[in-house]
Amino acid sequence: MSPSTDDDAPSTSTAPGGELLLLDTASLYFRAFFGVPDSVKAPDGTPVNAVRGLLDMIATLVTDRRPTRLVACWDEDWRPAFRVEAIPSYKAHRVAELVPGTTGVEEVPEKLVAQVPVIVDVLAALGIARVGAAGYEADDVIGTLTAREVARRAAAGAAPDPSGRAAVEVVTGDRDLFQLVDDAAGVRVLYPTKGVKNLDVVDQARLRERYGVATGAAYADMAVLRGDPSDGLPGVPGIGEKTAVALLEKYGDLAGVLAAREAGDPGLTATQRRRLEEAASYLRVAPLVVRVAPDAPVGEVSDALPRTPADPDALAELTERWGLGTSVRRLVDALGG
Repeated sequence: MSPSTDDDAPSTSTAPGGELLLLDTASLYFRAFFGVPDSVKAPDGTPVNAVRGLLDMIATLVTDRRPTRLVACWDEDWRPAFRVEAIPSYKAHRVAELVPGTTGVEEVPEKLVAQVPVIVDVLAALGIARVGAAGYEADDVIGTLTAREVARRAAAGAAPDPSGRAAVEVVTGDRDLFQLVDDAAGVRVLYPTKGVKNLDVVDQARLRERYGVATGAAYADMAVLRGDPSDGLPGVPGIGEKTAVALLEKYGDLAGVLAAREAGDPGLTATQRRRLEEAASYLRVAPLVVRVAPDAPVGEVSDALPRTPADPDALAELTERWGLGTSVRRLVDALGG
């Protein structure tokens, strides 16, 4: 599932942040890499623009959103086999190298590849939880941790916070995760437009305003019908976003649309019915690809926001070696604030 852009004016909010802040880490460090000049370098000349940009983003998010828990969610598999088996074109255009026994190596700028291990080391030294799941994307880790948190709060009988504080806030540049938005459960998405100081706060009202769908689940159904070229998902040929939204409004959800197709419902035009019939094989498997997993094999997570670095000596060494002084200080100050 891929990062994407949105040129509409963002919907900002002055409401407090979420208790649990989940970062779509790769989405953010890609944005940092392309948003911060690669003239930002370590003392040995190695570019560290993605590292410093990501640390600055996290510092800003912690300062502005004031979460009590934080997880940097990780792509252990950028192109999971179960999605590729369902739709072979999934992210196929982003494969840089075919490797037997895998779904391929992702095309990533060389100057970014070298920075990812540094990000891993710095997050560990800070004590920020970094969590992935073998065979799954970060989206699935986020979906699983969100589902767990919602279930935990429901079991505890937690009521909505009257101040407007969310239970979960997901920070991502990938619109696929809009499917998690759920006002009743206190789940919203923070979508950076021009850096994390300018966030589109996506709740159900924003989904209705921008896409014409009422829920996160409806957004996922719309994405199945519409498809997504950036992820190699063909969608139903001839059914774009407006038609998809209209069908969902008429029939309630994707299952309702498919039931109407099978029943020959007169509310479908002959052309719409034909297109849905011709795309039957795609529609059988697309939901598995589009919808994030709520049950990825994610272990128990120690996600408390660290107030002081977990390994001060390692952090000091990394800071000096990679020239991260200002960014690390900003983040340490934000965590301790």
